[in-house]
Amino acid sequence: MDDGWTPRLHSAAPDSRQRRRLGAAGGAPGAPGSPAKGGADPVARHRVSVTPNPKAPLRQQLREVMRVFHYSHRTELAYWHWIARFLRFARLPTGASDGSSGAPAWRHPRDLGAAEVAAFLTHLATDLNVAASTQNQALNALVFLYGEVLHQPLGMLSGLARVQRPPRLPTVLSRAEVDRVLSAVAEPDRLPLRLLYGTGLRLFELLRLRIKDVDLQRRQILVHDGKGAKDRVTMVPEVLVSELERHRAGVRAVFDQDRADGLAGVWLPHALARKYPRAEVEWAWFWLFPAGQFSRDPESGVHRRHHAPPEWLQRAMRRAVLQVGLNKSATPHTLRHCFATHLLEAGTDIRTVQDLLGHQDVATTQIYTHVTQKAGIGIRSPLDGGR
Repeated sequence: MDDGWTPRLHSAAPDSRQRRRLGAAGGAPGAPGSPAKGGADPVARHRVSVTPNPKAPLRQQLREVMRVFHYSHRTELAYWHWIARFLRFARLPTGASDGSSGAPAWRHPRDLGAAEVAAFLTHLATDLNVAASTQNQALNALVFLYGEVLHQPLGMLSGLARVQRPPRLPTVLSRAEVDRVLSAVAEPDRLPLRLLYGTGLRLFELLRLRIKDVDLQRRQILVHDGKGAKDRVTMVPEVLVSELERHRAGVRAVFDQDRADGLAGVWLPHALARKYPRAEVEWAWFWLFPAGQFSRDPESGVHRRHHAPPEWLQRAMRRAVLQVGLNKSATPHTLRHCFATHLLEAGTDIRTVQDLLGHQDVATTQIYTHVTQKAGIGIRSPLDGGR
């Protein structure tokens, strides 16, 4: 809707007030005001209060506010998923009826509140048996909706049943199993999967790498805007340097062809496209792993070459796991678990591993100590005692 309206920004209240307001939604680990382990405190982003266009649909209002706070498109999709599920839950027979067909009617979230939110989150925990992280994500989405979009803070969520199930230990492959799986991967899928194992990057961190982020001379990869909106540095495996040079030469040919065809440049985060108008068509900003075809930018509508989709590597990993007959469930993210576990087994300091993984809390990294092979501590099974 184009009615000449623009978002109105207001001075922010002090952080302590923002924390009290968001922390009132239960104060449990993972909720805003009490950030989950390994994640950034979401209120750290909130420096202004945004009033979205009241005439716009609810999803458009959510998008306007999340764009101001620089939330990612994936976070926007995840938040909208939980908001839509909450609204569907609220229109079940316990909700209002439209009076004509007897079917429950939709209710605007302004007409709902803390009681309905607590009932929905309790439903996730008790009826659907979701993980604690899933319930936390739903809580964060609804706290954001009411606090930042509707400006109706939820306050205390009385009677909320929190998921008490402890986090599960990650699946970890042995070094031999990693070698078998990666050897079964065909090119050009092998290089990015080897890079995941050799660097500990998350899948989307790998896919979002730009040419400028990989410094082969210094053997470093700079991860921008990772989980929790943090930057960090990790290593380039020595055995992959030559292969990365050849890969980069091939990507340069794709870049040159796009420029020769006069096609749109790559997407740039935040306001960089306005600050550096030519950056989107510069080699340094091109994707290290570009997609094979163009796609529509969901924000601007421009057709441009984005980075390769995650399904590319997920399918390649699954094919390799099935091919070698591995009796474990392994995904590209499993390679990150293997990276951390194998470093700890090799004697790397846990604080160093924490920095390489980008964990905010060392307790998140310590979970890998529970799956390491502790061959050096001299403990033998009693079954093996006499052998």
